Amino acid sequence: MAGDEGTLRPVRWRGLPRRRTLLRVTAVAVLLGLAAAVFQTPAGCPPGPEPAAGPTAGAGTPPSGAPTLPAGAVGVPVRLAEPAALAVLRPGARVDLLVVPAGGSTEPTVVAPRALVLDVVGADGAVDGTSALYLALAPEQARRAVGLPEGSRFAVVVRG
Repeated sequence: MAGDEGTLRPVRWRGLPRRRTLLRVTAVAVLLGLAAAVFQTPAGCPPGPEPAAGPTAGAGTPPSGAPTLPAGAVGVPVRLAEPAALAVLRPGARVDLLVVPAGGSTEPTVVAPRALVLDVVGADGAVDGTSALYLALAPEQARRAVGLPEGSRFAVVVRG
């Protein structure tokens, strides 16, 4: 059968590839898939911020731009009575946290003046209750805010 070399017959294997060959092919496929996943940037993901050079970044602000928790403060998530207010807030802003206790007076009281906004979650108008404001508060202010009766409504006044 010397003339079989010029034919277009399919190549037939005498058996399945050996186990080591299958492991190598699987490992290469997994590594290539992982590399593709790492190097692919989703279309909705903005590029990362440029790293700050030296001490030019503000105190309490890492190079990523998000404020850090100040010394002696605690982070407290707060759900606002009006989630639309989250659209105007940005990390690093200062706000006065107000509360209207449930069943109490209609006059709001200031719980935390000049609270630092650490993060704004769900500012795009989420209506499923996932929107919240993450504030840096003094421990005594955090105790007052968390210890309010259920049904209390929070609001913020944005500071300049």
